[in-house]
Amino acid sequence: MNRLMPCAAACLLFAAAAAVGICAVAAATEPCTKAAKAAVGNCSQTGQNNPLACRLANYREHQDDAWDQLPAIGVRYVFMNVPAPEQVDTVAKQLADSGLKAAVLRGDTDLSRESSVEELDRQLAVCEKMGVKYMFLSPKHPGVSKEVAYERLRKIGDAAKNHGVTIGLETHPDLGTNGDEHVATMKAINHPNIRVNFDCANITYYNTETDAVAELKKCIDYVATVEIKDHNGQFKTWNFPALSRGVVDIPAVLDVLKRHGYQGPITIEIEGVEGVDRNRCEIEKDIAESMAYIRSLGTFD
Repeated sequence: MNRLMPCAAACLLFAAAAAVGICAVAAATEPCTKAAKAAVGNCSQTGQNNPLACRLANYREHQDDAWDQLPAIGVRYVFMNVPAPEQVDTVAKQLADSGLKAAVLRGDTDLSRESSVEELDRQLAVCEKMGVKYMFLSPKHPGVSKEVAYERLRKIGDAAKNHGVTIGLETHPDLGTNGDEHVATMKAINHPNIRVNFDCANITYYNTETDAVAELKKCIDYVATVEIKDHNGQFKTWNFPALSRGVVDIPAVLDVLKRHGYQGPITIEIEGVEGVDRNRCEIEKDIAESMAYIRSLGTFD
């Protein structure tokens, strides 16, 4: 039974129109004008057939809608939480039935706990069972030093290697606040299976007087996974709108990735704006618009 509500069906029609419209306008004005480039980004294809995923958390309390909407708008990959071991078969079937694959699984632990290595080893085993090569991790370590966190992450890297998984550490304080911190953390851990998950919008959320492009260039050699997310550019302001509505130079970010030969997954993330409640249809419209926008900038799987 199709779970789409009437507003969701309308969003799918909008998505199809948006995807065709953005590219058709560009194609109709050959060569592209400066005005067109400003509106939709560089019309030259800047992708490298990277897996293009949608984070299920974008749907907030309406995550069940993703199973219908994402295939309908041509999305093949998702970024989702690591399922509990007893749920793996059910989740795998749900993905297969919807024609979706998990590109990245979100791990969770607290590096201040001695048990963190074992906790993530179990989650990495789930990644291996599901055939997922990348894990996202926000490396929290309250109450213990960076050195302790580094040592535990090094052991976690060994576990990741055993399971054939690469872990991307999120752009979060204090191990990944910006490009410099990401590089310092990578050098301290010095493990090939511990890498960077670069979050474009978190740069201007956690830092001032810099931007995503500048910080990405600093740490690009260590980037394994990328989240394309927009932001209004105001320090510590929770304003993460649909793609192209903020200040993040997404075409330039994709260009840096292309020039470096980046081949990992790219996930779109929309965390919303503080104080603004969106209904189901508005959420799905934001996702559809964002997917249409990023596809206007390149070729993705």
